[in-house]
Amino acid sequence: MQERILGRTGVPVSVIGLGAWQLGADWGRVDEEAALATLSAAHEAGVTFIDTADVYGDGRSERIVGQFVRSLPDGRRITVATKMGRRVPQEPRHYNLANFRAWNDRSRENLGVDTLDLVQLHCPPTEVYHTDEVFDELDGMVAEGRMKAYGVSVETTAEALAAIARPNVASVQIIFNMLRLKPLDEVLPAAEKAGVGIIARVPLASGLLSGRYDEHTTFGADDHRTYNRHGEAFDQGETFSGVDYATGLAAVRRLAALRPEDATMAQVALRWIIDHPAVSVVIPGARNAQQARGNAEAASRPPLPPETHEAVTVVYDELVRGSVHDRW
Repeated sequence: MQERILGRTGVPVSVIGLGAWQLGADWGRVDEEAALATLSAAHEAGVTFIDTADVYGDGRSERIVGQFVRSLPDGRRITVATKMGRRVPQEPRHYNLANFRAWNDRSRENLGVDTLDLVQLHCPPTEVYHTDEVFDELDGMVAEGRMKAYGVSVETTAEALAAIARPNVASVQIIFNMLRLKPLDEVLPAAEKAGVGIIARVPLASGLLSGRYDEHTTFGADDHRTYNRHGEAFDQGETFSGVDYATGLAAVRRLAALRPEDATMAQVALRWIIDHPAVSVVIPGARNAQQARGNAEAASRPPLPPETHEAVTVVYDELVRGSVHDRW
């Protein structure tokens, strides 16, 4: 498994990580046995970075990840990134030291550690990125030993650029995939220049880029791909990358023509992301061990040829750009 440095943390991590949202909630039920098997398969495939959040299943994801990491022998280091901030109404006033400490205490308890590897503000209100006191408080928590480093998870490229300009932000997590190319314009170059890590999330556009879905696919009532298609519960961009489902299917059918015979569409989509050196780690989710292993295998594939990258841009420009590029 190839490794890259995770921005200002200075820590090497596997270029393919694991997003643990699915193991908590909002993607249909994943029982604990299956969740632990998924984590084990990812680890065996060389994954050394797991991304979770305090709000995934109201702490369930953190607890399962913590249980798994504690079960590993001391010789294999896993970096666990978590997030905080979505447990309260999304108003800037809630981003204060008292809440930070309470959220931090809860995550440390859930994960079973004294010091968290990386804590990310979880897509906070835009005003938060411009509030000096917020980042002063985060600096203080690092100094106290509550966490080793902090970063942000963002919805928009403007938020990402504001975060990159902060001197102690270690990483920026942003949606980046074949259907969301805007980070290429400014965010990835700025992050690379500043030495800030990029964590690419929603890499398969909520599964669209796996190529497994069609017009007849249905999702459970407890799956955000049912209840958040139009942003009813949280930012619309988190579901299918904000792309209209029918448009997404049409784009993926064209992109599928780029797939080598010995690769899955998901592996091509992940390889496309890690072909960009500014990306530190990409965090596909997985609901079972087979998916986790398949995702990890993308790291061992050769880089995609230039004509494939050019074709992705053409599909984006013709089908997707008009509906998403200026929104995020």
